[in-house]
Amino acid sequence: MDIRALRYYVEVVNQKSFTKAAAHLHLTQPTVSKMVQLLEQNFGVQLLAREGKRFTITDAGEIVYQRAREIMALHDRMKMEVNDLQNVERGVLRMGLSPSTHPILAPVFAAYHSAYPKIELKLFEIGSNATLSYLREGTLELGTLLDFSGANDLWTEFDSLPLFNSPLCLLAPKTSSWHGRSAVDLKELSESEFILYGDSFALNDLVTNACNEAGFTPRVSGRSGQWDFMASLVNLGVGVTLLPKLFCDTLDPGSFTVAEIQSPSLTWNVSLAWRRQGQLSVAAKAWLELARSLLTSPVVVTKDL
Repeated sequence: MDIRALRYYVEVVNQKSFTKAAAHLHLTQPTVSKMVQLLEQNFGVQLLAREGKRFTITDAGEIVYQRAREIMALHDRMKMEVNDLQNVERGVLRMGLSPSTHPILAPVFAAYHSAYPKIELKLFEIGSNATLSYLREGTLELGTLLDFSGANDLWTEFDSLPLFNSPLCLLAPKTSSWHGRSAVDLKELSESEFILYGDSFALNDLVTNACNEAGFTPRVSGRSGQWDFMASLVNLGVGVTLLPKLFCDTLDPGSFTVAEIQSPSLTWNVSLAWRRQGQLSVAAKAWLELARSLLTSPVVVTKDL
């Protein structure tokens, strides 16, 4: 069924005349008459009872008229919504991000909301491992992923925008034996209790793998994905942890021991990723364009402590 036939039929009924309907539609009367006849053939019933140049609408014609108006309204709404999407007027943006990315990405989200206020932001605050799974499933369009040596194959599957680059540091109580040192070897922590991250965080894998390569398995005293809470646990003597210098620099230096990890040197590299073979929504493309303009280069923290 051609929606034009429904539109022409509704106009004929509204105008109560084939001639007036044709004029209003900027068509010839035979064209309008033919379309209405085709509509009647399609339904197999008479919609308009013709009496010379006049007509009355049949019971079937009344049903078709009412439903045709609903279909036309739905069709017009559908066109409007698709047009809005193309112009980033509405939609949903689904993104996974580590809580650690909040300080840098918050201004981007603020600018995005200002530019596209009708886009709903659905943010999944999860670790890289969970984000990776959701990106592959298509549940998320964009997500922050940890980039380290064991994950280089990811970038054959994903495109990315670099966000952060910061060395990992030991965070220990101020009374620790490492207090006053600028750097420590990872193997020096072999007898320590560690506050590590949840299994959904790729940073957990980075630290655990490095400890194994240094010859020991870290003894875990606690786990959390919230850096502020991990720092509080360290301050209370629950254990030590490894956190990016970017975060450690925000803490009170008189309350903690902060020393760069060396042998091996560990770096926290975070990128915003999306599936290379996936089809990004217009909302996601707009976010990436804005992020590229505001984050012209990744945040880099030097190793000078």
